[in-house]
Amino acid sequence: MIDFRKTITERVLVLDGAMGTLLQERGLPPGGCPEEMNRVAPEAVVGIHAEYAAAGADILVANSFGGNRAKLAHYGLEGAVDELNRRSVELARQAGGEQIFVGGSVGPTGRFVEPVGDASFDEMVDIFAEQISSLAGAGADLITFETFLDIRELRAGIIACRDVCDLPIIAQLTFDDAGRTVLGTPPAAAAVTLDALQVDVIGTNCGLGIDGIHDVLAQMRQVTPRPLIAQANAGLPILKDGQTIFPGTPEEMTAYHERLIALGVRVIGGCCGTTPGHIRAMRVALGNFSQAWTPPPRRGFLSSRSAVAEFGGEASCALIGERINPTGKKGYTEELRTGKTAYVRREATAQLAAGAHLLDINCGAPGVDEAAALEKSIYAASGACPAPLVIDTADPVALERALKAVDGKVLINSVNGEVKSLERILPLARRYGAAVVGLTLDEAGIPETAEGRVAIAKRILDAALAVGLPQQDLVIDCLTLTVSAEQKRALETLRALRLVRDELGLATALGVSNISFGLPTRPVLSSVFFAMALEAGLKAAIINPNDERMMDAYRSALVLLCQDVRAEDYIAHYAGQTAGIVSVTGQDDTPLDIRQQLAAAIVTGDSEGIVPLVKVAMQEGMNAMAVSNEGLLPGLEEVGRRFADNRIFLPQVMQSAETMQFAFGYLKENFAGESGPFLGRVLMATVEGDIHDIGKNIVCTLLENHGFEVIDLGKNVPASRILEVALAKDVDAVGLSALMTTTLQQMEVTLGKLREAGIKVFTMVGGAVVSQDYADSIGADIYAKDAVEAVAKIKTILGH
Repeated sequence: MIDFRKTITERVLVLDGAMGTLLQERGLPPGGCPEEMNRVAPEAVVGIHAEYAAAGADILVANSFGGNRAKLAHYGLEGAVDELNRRSVELARQAGGEQIFVGGSVGPTGRFVEPVGDASFDEMVDIFAEQISSLAGAGADLITFETFLDIRELRAGIIACRDVCDLPIIAQLTFDDAGRTVLGTPPAAAAVTLDALQVDVIGTNCGLGIDGIHDVLAQMRQVTPRPLIAQANAGLPILKDGQTIFPGTPEEMTAYHERLIALGVRVIGGCCGTTPGHIRAMRVALGNFSQAWTPPPRRGFLSSRSAVAEFGGEASCALIGERINPTGKKGYTEELRTGKTAYVRREATAQLAAGAHLLDINCGAPGVDEAAALEKSIYAASGACPAPLVIDTADPVALERALKAVDGKVLINSVNGEVKSLERILPLARRYGAAVVGLTLDEAGIPETAEGRVAIAKRILDAALAVGLPQQDLVIDCLTLTVSAEQKRALETLRALRLVRDELGLATALGVSNISFGLPTRPVLSSVFFAMALEAGLKAAIINPNDERMMDAYRSALVLLCQDVRAEDYIAHYAGQTAGIVSVTGQDDTPLDIRQQLAAAIVTGDSEGIVPLVKVAMQEGMNAMAVSNEGLLPGLEEVGRRFADNRIFLPQVMQSAETMQFAFGYLKENFAGESGPFLGRVLMATVEGDIHDIGKNIVCTLLENHGFEVIDLGKNVPASRILEVALAKDVDAVGLSALMTTTLQQMEVTLGKLREAGIKVFTMVGGAVVSQDYADSIGADIYAKDAVEAVAKIKTILGH
């Protein structure tokens, strides 16, 4: 068999097109399991593969997209994972022979990873490992992850794949027309995270036409040198003569070929609505262009779920906020012992607002379960702000639990030159896709000379390269020693910075404020040393960003070192034009009243503090209705505004919703005699044939938070059942969800039956494949693009 990794360096490969719609044309019943066709109608599956092979596809994707046990359980087939996945590869191989690559398709489970969902990271790894073992065992040439919405779920899948095989990996997420996944991840953040996991090809499929796919890939190319993949839909779906169609012609699908090749797209294929005709056109069109491509140089980046930070190379020095550390902080230490996270959320937000680019998370203190505390603190910090994280621990067990909890590519603080440290920490960084801080000390301690520290740095670099980490993912800490005890060694530290940069080509880091320990007026000395270190090439500084002297030194040095072009950042700050994070408090220092405190707790997702605030409000004379209408709901409305403005994203919305539920739960339990808000009764359902309900569940949660009674019928719900319950429960509105293009038609069927039965209710439709045009064409009263918009439109149409 030809080598996939070698082939994509030589030419662009063509991947096949849609499978599900063609299976429906050949006998797959509405709501049926596509993977079961591998068992009951293998000739249909082979026939589709053969048509794509004849059209010129270089890669046939096996019919295994929903072949994990979580998805198969919806059809009672969870015990058939091995059979159905192995058969999918065999059928593709039967059609394509040995000269066409067979890709094992892996799709999402339909669940979110905690804390957004209920699935643990380890459970996800286990689910994917089971499926991928079968695909690899049957002879798949590569694994292609498709249509993922959650970057953490995709991380779990990739790690599972690496655990069970060494096949090439294609990793793709689906983005909306605003350039984000459902959980708020932009293309650049996704690419940094996937690049760090060292997949072979990165890209996007579904959700967008070829123009939108190009824009997503252009953003990815800014942060990764890896080959890209483009799998566009054949345009956006429209309804014509009662059928859902994709209008993109084969010729339109090739319009971006030259631009895609220039971006470094090495695999081009089709998604929803594409046919062998589209694939044939892509194959032919590729012959018109040179397919040569040289990857851009690698640069250093870190990521969170929703943001990217560059470090090293030509980037300015990254500021690492040091305040989330229990040393000398009794209050934070006590919170760690009791499982609280208020301090973490507060300091994360404050340090980001003060100018930090990255946040150091340290939970090591006596009497603290460090592994559990790190996990909770990571969830809290990630929910509070978008900054990428630095995981600060020397405990490999705690570190691994933390690495499972993160959403992106983090910086591990730290490894050192001791053999034990190198053997424990570096493999974890490689497995979970992290960068590493290397301390220039070993079993003999800290060398006195810069040359001694460089020697240790070289040893750490060699070990990192040996486990497969790129050089750009190593940052060397040349160690700051206090001048009150060892005055001459400060100059050695500065000399070490220059030598590490010039001789090893590595980025450097320092805990800057250590320099002044034991001396009076510490910020004066620390800030001067900081400026000197910046001149020596420092690329990551662990500091307190709330220390204005340190920030003054930083801003000034960047101007003098020509790293702040035209002094724009300096002028913006000192002219009083800094655009910080929007505060949940007032514009002045006036203390918030209890209503504002309630609203602020909802906005920040303070699930620990909300019930005590509700108790205070009740003690001050507010009844349950006033607490809800004057405190809680205004906070939730502010959450909606921030979501609409892309200032927060779905994980933060769900955290606020959880906080709201804590408050409502307390009110219901303790003040059952008082009527809470009631805005109406809404029936929600995913239409017949569709087993996807994540989006619908989020809508249900937010509707309940706003005071609606929700009747949730679940997924794969027949129109007759929806009619029956809508009539029996006298609902005010019916909301329908669909994720699959093949089930869109059931929305029209359901709305038609509601009208035929004379049931007068407002109707709302939504889902990944639904549009305003489609909603208008079937006569729906409301189209909602997301859960927040659904709540706002339901409230408006019901007169609230």
